[in-house]
Amino acid sequence: MRGIGLLAVAAAGAALAAQILRAEEKPLDVVPQVDFERYAGTWYEIARLPFRYQEDCARDVTATYTPRPDGRITVVNRCVDKSGKVNDAEGVARRVDGKPPSVLKVRFAPGWLSLLPMVWGDYQIIQLGPDYEFSVVGTPDRKNLWILARTPKLDADLYRSLVDKAKAQGFDVSRLIQTKQTRG
Repeated sequence: MRGIGLLAVAAAGAALAAQILRAEEKPLDVVPQVDFERYAGTWYEIARLPFRYQEDCARDVTATYTPRPDGRITVVNRCVDKSGKVNDAEGVARRVDGKPPSVLKVRFAPGWLSLLPMVWGDYQIIQLGPDYEFSVVGTPDRKNLWILARTPKLDADLYRSLVDKAKAQGFDVSRLIQTKQTRG
């Protein structure tokens, strides 16, 4: 009897692993169109999945996007760390050929490394408010997720709706960290 129980647990574990792999293999359902002139400006981070490059960010996390003449987008991420110091990271985003405009690659490494594919991270807009008042961005492996808004606070019902939609796309929303915003 004990062997059957262990076999059942192993089978259930294998089924769960297969389900997770299928979710990661399935492309994200992204926003079909993005007007980057409207997307430009400052966004406040409302919540995120844990992300190693943001471990020191304690509060007031923002991302500012500025379209460039070459068709790319300058990205400036800013946060206040635990000691109260403001940290900035500047990068660049580019569209991916053959994909909707909501599928981008972002690089924060020095420009001379831009030929290396591993320095470009995925940035896919999976939800966008009709007036560009909120945005949800994720990565196809479902490891990274950011909920952004034009204001430091987001209506609780809207937030829950965005979280539910992210969960439906396979993100582990139980791990979301709500960002402390001291402005607004």
